[in-house]
This record gives sequence, structure tokens and C-alpha cells, in this order.
Amino acid sequence: MSAGTGWTIRLTAAAEADFEEILHWTADQFGAEQARRYAEAISAALNELAAGPAVVGAKRRDDILKGIFTLQVARKGRKGRHFMMFRVGRAPGHNVIEVLRLLHDAMDLQRHLPADDEST
Repeated sequence: MSAGTGWTIRLTAAAEADFEEILHWTADQFGAEQARRYAEAISAALNELAAGPAVVGAKRRDDILKGIFTLQVARKGRKGRHFMMFRVGRAPGHNVIEVLRLLHDAMDLQRHLPADDEST
């Protein structure tokens, strides 16, 4: 995922699996229409994140791990209890935001940090 802002968004395999699991659970509990709306909310938050790590609402979380940020999915009137855990990286020619996980706000963050070798 890339935007004209110079930032590229990359989801780790764990974040992609989280996204799928969230949507399956939402569809099972609340129906396909609600899952579609929640997918739109998550996608909108990812698109906003493409503006860079200083996007409104992003929080640096060095208390979890140095260099980790979080951003709530609930933005601009959209509801949601999930957040993105991400870090900033660099690649030749562009800046990268690596979304590590999409987690529910009741989850223990430390427990869900990926190992360095799980990044893609």
C-alpha cells in the first residue's frame, strides 16, 4: 500500500492475519454488512497512516518497545475497538511504515509483539 505522500504502508503477515480474523469474527457475530463497514474503517485508518507516523492520534509507545507506535482504528466518527501497532522504517528511495499487528484494545500488547524475524 502506498500513497503519494512518500510513505509506504506494509502489513506484516501477522497484521494481515489479524485483519482477516477481525473481519471473520465480526461477520460471525454481527453479519456481513457490519464486517464490510469495519473493513472500511480499518482501511481508512491505514490510508490516513500513509500520511506518516505523525498522523493525528498516533502515539509513540516506547513503554511497550522502543520505536513502537499505535493508532486507533476508530477515527473521524467511525467506531472500532482495534488499533494498529506499527514502527517506522526506511527503504531505498522511500519511507516505510510497517504495521506489525491489528489488535483489540483489551489485549495485552507485550504478549502480541512479533519477533523481529516475523516481519515481512
